Amino acid sequence: RARFVGKNGACNVAHKNIREQGRFLQDVFTTLVDLKWPHTLLIFTMSFLCSWLLFGMVWWLIAFAHGDLDHSTRLQRDPAEGAAGSAAGFVPCVTSIHSFTSAFLFSIEVQVAIGFGGRMVTEECPAAILVLIVQNIVGLVINAIMLGCIFMKTSQAHRRAETLIFSKHAVIALREGRLCFMLRVGDLRKSMIISATIRMQVVKKTASLEGEVVPLNQIDIQMENPVGGNSIFLVSPLIIYHVIDKNSPLYDISPMNLHHHEDLEIIVILEGVVETTGITTQARTSYLADEILWGQRFVPIVAEEDGRYSVDYSKFGNTVKVPTPSCTARQLEEDKSIM
Repeated sequence: RARFVGKNGACNVAHKNIREQGRFLQDVFTTLVDLKWPHTLLIFTMSFLCSWLLFGMVWWLIAFAHGDLDHSTRLQRDPAEGAAGSAAGFVPCVTSIHSFTSAFLFSIEVQVAIGFGGRMVTEECPAAILVLIVQNIVGLVINAIMLGCIFMKTSQAHRRAETLIFSKHAVIALREGRLCFMLRVGDLRKSMIISATIRMQVVKKTASLEGEVVPLNQIDIQMENPVGGNSIFLVSPLIIYHVIDKNSPLYDISPMNLHHHEDLEIIVILEGVVETTGITTQARTSYLADEILWGQRFVPIVAEEDGRYSVDYSKFGNTVKVPTPSCTARQLEEDKSIM
């Protein structure tokens, strides 16, 4: 059976035949952030090059229309004549524009504010001043979008989730006299996840009374943790557990038929706010039937050493066998009621 959510939290869903592709262009910023790095860098490189070429062409046309190119050509052919022309009162729109190459270089200088000093706009042409303002605004917009995308891509929430870990296997064993589904979660960083919450869902194929087949029916299951409720204080690894009662989808599962539930998948979702950045992050994992160990318990990994609590992550997923009834939670409750 294909997983709905991978062990690393990636959702195993492929979106096909999307006809309304224009919706992605309505949110260009998110689309750029979601792109892979090579595509993002290519788009920004082409944005700069195209804007430089476009305004380089505009500066060349302004110089051509004003006659700056002819005057520069005369100055190059006959310096004396060029000096005489300058003395006669000719003022170019942009100084030192001889060709499209020099116009392109001036476009780069304007947009990235390099300013080598060899070329500058004069007060001779109001149109040149207007183009200067427009190009500066366009350059600022491109820079702002680029910096925003780079910041968002380098600080995406799933990067922080890489250091939130779940045990490879989940276990089912007795706790307080009741069968419980248990897993362990931990945070490898010292910076905490604030307001961390955790929830679980069972995803399986179901059929309604009317015969409607739901291939991925998501059912929330009630969970408990050592501090009560869904909020957890994840300063050290915690064992999160779900009591298998009459409201649980696991109520009729026994160790004999556990591995026959090939369509069973339990998804665990941990959400919280990153303390250092204030960005909400989410870590996910899932457990198939063959990743659930019956009659085992996680070994302790927290110990007090030299006045501090030490966590041994080498034992994070280790389990030990414990006496556990080989029956369903329903049968266990019925036996207790009979006794």
